[in-house]
Amino acid sequence: MRDEAVPSRGDRAAAAGPATSSAGECGVKDQVSRSGPPTTSPPGGDARELAPRHIAIVGPTAAGKTALAAAIARDLPAVEIVSVDSMAVYRGLDIGTAKPTRAERAGVRWHLLDLADPSEDFSVAQFQAAGRAVLADVESRGRRALLVGGTGLYHRALLDDLELPGRYPAVAEALEREADESGLPRLYERLVALDPVAAGRILPGNRRRIVRALEVTLGSGRPFSCSGPGLESYGPSRVAQVGLALDREVLDARIAARLDEQMGSGLLDEVARLAASPRGIGRTARQALGYRELLEHLSGERTLEDALEQIRRRTRAFARRQQRWFARDPRVRWLPGDAPDLAAAAVELARATLGS
Repeated sequence: MRDEAVPSRGDRAAAAGPATSSAGECGVKDQVSRSGPPTTSPPGGDARELAPRHIAIVGPTAAGKTALAAAIARDLPAVEIVSVDSMAVYRGLDIGTAKPTRAERAGVRWHLLDLADPSEDFSVAQFQAAGRAVLADVESRGRRALLVGGTGLYHRALLDDLELPGRYPAVAEALEREADESGLPRLYERLVALDPVAAGRILPGNRRRIVRALEVTLGSGRPFSCSGPGLESYGPSRVAQVGLALDREVLDARIAARLDEQMGSGLLDEVARLAASPRGIGRTARQALGYRELLEHLSGERTLEDALEQIRRRTRAFARRQQRWFARDPRVRWLPGDAPDLAAAAVELARATLGS
């Protein structure tokens, strides 16, 4: 979301000012500003029936998307994998973000991994720009992209060419300071007053998203939610989406087993190394599942047992949100994620979809 345009009203005073009704309504232009191509049917077919250039695997965390993508790419040599994960862009966040293993990378070209230092903030707008460049490069070489990951907004940024809200650094700085001094609940109350629609979509404890929503609302003079109705429009796309569906009990068991495996692979040591690095872990990277809780353990705020339980609880909640997000998109074709023949079925579906 890093559009660098900063209007004059995006100053510190705006961040500190009282809630006003000026941010209460969205104009017609706002309602369509992020909707991408119009949702109209192409000649002779439905709006979703465009010949796909690429394919995406979507679904909740721990569903097995990465392993499945690697299996498809090995069977279809013209396919290159594009990671669509907001935390896998950070170098050094390897075990906890479940980046592809050496075996999963063998013989397969991966894109959009390890783009930024953990001390940096990496926005969806930066990801969108990098993703567009990768897709253009893949297409220029006559190859196909297989997008894989669970960050729904990042998928939409590539699939639907979203126009993202501007950045207002001075406003954001003042809001961060206010959160430190007055507490996050006070900031959330301001968001409820200024933009109740956005507040209803954001968890009260999600500092990064609360600050971002207020930054746009105060900096632009329009509710943050006005820039988002396009997310509810599912127009034609050149990327065919395949979703992995799993029952809640199966998914919860996978989440627990994966955490055990990650801890056995050295996740705690990885977090300690990152925390001890000269530049440390920035405010965005430290929100990654598992990292925040283990950082709290290392600083003495939690016992290890409590941190692990919190990771499991937070990951389950995150998986539910991912399921709801992708379930809203009627363009997703769902496959049973625990089917014995999943890999073979997915390969055949990808081959038929891409004509490979």
